[in-house]
Amino acid sequence: MGTLKINQGLVTLENAQQLTALCPFGAITYADGKLDITAACKMCKMCVRKGPKGVVEYIEDEAPQQGIDKTAWRGICVYVDHADGEIHRVTYELIGKAKELATVTGHPVYCLMLGCDLAKSARRLLHYGVDKIFVYEDEALRHFRVEPYTAAFYDFIGRIKPSSILVGATNLGRQLAPRVAARCRTGLTADCTVLEMKENTDLVQIRPAFGGNIMAQIISPNVRPQFCTVRYKVFSEPPMQEAESGEIVPMTVAGDALTSAIEILSVAERPREEDISEADVIVAIGRGAMSDANRQMAQELADALGGTLACTRPLVEGGILDARHQIGLSGRTVKPKFILCLGISGAVQFAAGMKQADCIVAVNTDPHAPIFDVAHYAVVGDVNEILPRLLNYVKEGASHV
Repeated sequence: MGTLKINQGLVTLENAQQLTALCPFGAITYADGKLDITAACKMCKMCVRKGPKGVVEYIEDEAPQQGIDKTAWRGICVYVDHADGEIHRVTYELIGKAKELATVTGHPVYCLMLGCDLAKSARRLLHYGVDKIFVYEDEALRHFRVEPYTAAFYDFIGRIKPSSILVGATNLGRQLAPRVAARCRTGLTADCTVLEMKENTDLVQIRPAFGGNIMAQIISPNVRPQFCTVRYKVFSEPPMQEAESGEIVPMTVAGDALTSAIEILSVAERPREEDISEADVIVAIGRGAMSDANRQMAQELADALGGTLACTRPLVEGGILDARHQIGLSGRTVKPKFILCLGISGAVQFAAGMKQADCIVAVNTDPHAPIFDVAHYAVVGDVNEILPRLLNYVKEGASHV
């Protein structure tokens, strides 16, 4: 971290006005011949990069010397998110990413499983090329309760000392990872979209910030382990290997560490809801296609294609569609085989949630719309004219428009 320093001797009325106009957060004020930075500052450093040279400087704080021995921390661990023996697909995606990161440092790839009756699920992971699967099986871990899960996770970290830990940003992962990171007195970067590894084992964690307007690169050079959570459908799932490799290592926690103040009386299964993250085909609508008629036709088109209807944030905020249908940084991340974007400008928040799709087709009247920067096929035209024709051709089974 660092601080911004203003060199008052270089401040003039002209460059002060320039700086106050430049700050996107209105955090720079000028009064009585003095320039000041208020608490509204978000440390974007725009004033340093694009402001008058030398007037504002960024002073990097001296990194605390904690004496961390990085060689004592070895391995990249993936937490295995599962329910009733079914492993969440984000786990496989993280295993693939962990193996890629491990090629930089030569570290082993671990998996951590907590729960009961895990033999079959753990064995399945041996087909994905991990080196070791550490399994904590105990009746106290049958259902998720944050205290015993944290205790087992913390026990694993203390004994195995993995350098980096990847957790899926699921409902469970978002509860567990921060708790364990706090117990370890280390940081956690949430909802990462890019992960890179340095040769010195520092994990570069990249995530959108300020509403997706910038990409923040975060590292934790003075603490171990390094924690991050990653959304489903951000990385690619590796192929399943026919042969098994690696080993399963049973683990136990000594004493009464797995006790909990929470008693689970019963468990009721909630009806499964439609999840656009799982869809192979998506028809997405934005402001340019939000009329009742277009929305109805888009739904019909999605049904005809065997897909799902999705939308951008304005349609959710307007109460037109449920939040479960929203794609983007504040919605769901999707990776379909095909996505049709109708009347969507392509703001960075939306694009970040779908740009990994195999095939992106976009329809927009503006030839310079940002959506065309990520689309594989661009159709410049009016959705009100194109959508009805497209729906008719699909219903008729035409091979071309």
